[in-house]
Amino acid sequence: MKLVTYSTRSSPSVTRLGILVRNSVFDLESVFGPASQPKRSLLELLDSEEYLKEGLEASLKPLLEGKQETGAEQRSLDVNEVFLRAPLPEPRSLRDFYSFEEHVRNARRRRGLEMAPEWYEMPVFYYSNPRTVYGPDDAIPYPKYSKALDYELEIACVIRRKGMDIPEESANDYIAGYMVMNDWSARDVQEREMKVGLGPAKGKDFATSLGPYLVTPNEMEDKGVGKDRHDLQMLARVNGKEYSRGNFKDIYWTFPQMIARASQDVYLYPGEVIGSGTVGRGCILELGPEKYSWLKAGDVVELEIERLGILRNTVGEPTSEGR
Repeated sequence: MKLVTYSTRSSPSVTRLGILVRNSVFDLESVFGPASQPKRSLLELLDSEEYLKEGLEASLKPLLEGKQETGAEQRSLDVNEVFLRAPLPEPRSLRDFYSFEEHVRNARRRRGLEMAPEWYEMPVFYYSNPRTVYGPDDAIPYPKYSKALDYELEIACVIRRKGMDIPEESANDYIAGYMVMNDWSARDVQEREMKVGLGPAKGKDFATSLGPYLVTPNEMEDKGVGKDRHDLQMLARVNGKEYSRGNFKDIYWTFPQMIARASQDVYLYPGEVIGSGTVGRGCILELGPEKYSWLKAGDVVELEIERLGILRNTVGEPTSEGR
């Protein structure tokens, strides 16, 4: 099932919650009966009993099977007639992990560093800004304080239920779904910040892209590899040219391990986002800016992940104070 946040051409500033079935977007407000309040956002849905009891799938079963007996088809629109937004425009929090060994090794090598032994002892993360989230086809503002803009090819999961000290073996039950994530990075600022001994802050503060939809876990069951990994091709293109290619199955720390770590002694809540970190060779920093130049205004960046779709953004114009 693919859940979308969208707006219409007639009301572009009003977002609604829908489900994408083939090439049609069905509005979910009409799915639930009169005894239930309509769910107008993904966050509302995640907070609701319908989602926790998996009543959503039951309500949508005729629609998903192509029978269209729910009445929701009366509000369907062709996907080309709507604007898809970030599935979760304002997540409750945004943690980004550092879980692909190849990326970590390559990035540290470029700074003249060996792998830290501690990286193999626990999955680590930093907090990004949940108030600077962008969706499909949004223009990404070029930060005026940077001259080295980069993309990062990642997968994100969304938490579906409240929990603390979540065991790794049951952590999959806390995942609402997956989506493509672009962790935009100001590399020159990030490099200076990390020399101080803390993680990136302003180097990552200005933008994160999510989308184009949230894909529920059942959509990827047949792509499972071993324990808690999936065979999903991951690609990045800039102006139509392939820059990066990787696979999600190569991740070292899995999402259940990340969730177990993040929930130690703190509650995770529905609507919190957890990023995987960058797949190996999934950014210009690893590829080498001497070969692939940093992004510039007007560049179109497409991140494509098997089953999760294509997340496309254009780099906006920098201000006069910037590049």
